[in-house]
Amino acid sequence: MSQTVERAIQILEMLSRGPQHPAAVAERFGVHRTTALRLLQDLCKGGLARKREDGSFAVGYRLAGLAAAALEQFDLRASAHPFLAELGRRLRLTVHIATVENGRLIYVDKVEPQGTVRLYSEIGKPVVLHSSGVGKAILAFLPEPERVALLDGYVYERFTDTTVTTADAFAARLREVRARGWAEDDGEYESFVNCVAVPVRDGTGTVRTAISVTALKAQTDLTVLHTHLPAIRHTAQTVSRTLGWTQ
Repeated sequence: MSQTVERAIQILEMLSRGPQHPAAVAERFGVHRTTALRLLQDLCKGGLARKREDGSFAVGYRLAGLAAAALEQFDLRASAHPFLAELGRRLRLTVHIATVENGRLIYVDKVEPQGTVRLYSEIGKPVVLHSSGVGKAILAFLPEPERVALLDGYVYERFTDTTVTTADAFAARLREVRARGWAEDDGEYESFVNCVAVPVRDGTGTVRTAISVTALKAQTDLTVLHTHLPAIRHTAQTVSRTLGWTQ
């Protein structure tokens, strides 16, 4: 990948997090402000960025349109989104769906109720396997060869006091998930966030996908999240049937 293309991608990622001034872009890449301004102006010419009245730059309307059109090409997201949105409206909590794609686990969609605190997860970004609800819900039921491949050389980094940090402990946690049929994240990545997750089956009955409901502990703790499991299971079953699962 050329340096120009790589920088353009990184700038767009910066803009996706919020408007940026040329000085911030220049500092990020260690270039002169005029160089950063030229890169931003080139993105504006292509409609991928836009200049605001205060001199900062934001994501362009063309980029938003391209992203919306591209998302429709992802069958899983298109099939699942209406059901995730309905679940999010009912529970007033954040709903994720993640799946295995090209040898990694990624977030495919995310529904956040208006007026709530935005969580760290992003569509298209990798899932932390050992400290996420969806990671455990998928790995517990994933065909063994794929599970072994995903965990080959995996580092069990500690994020909080409840993070599992060894392969043996994680394997035991996955056995628990298989036995009860759902997974949870008890503040294992961020101590103030928890979630519960349920696997989704495709047309062959294979699990490579999961749905989770996530909340700030101060808002909704695990005990309350557990009471939402019937609704989450119902949504997971509905998405599974949409993907062709008939049992």
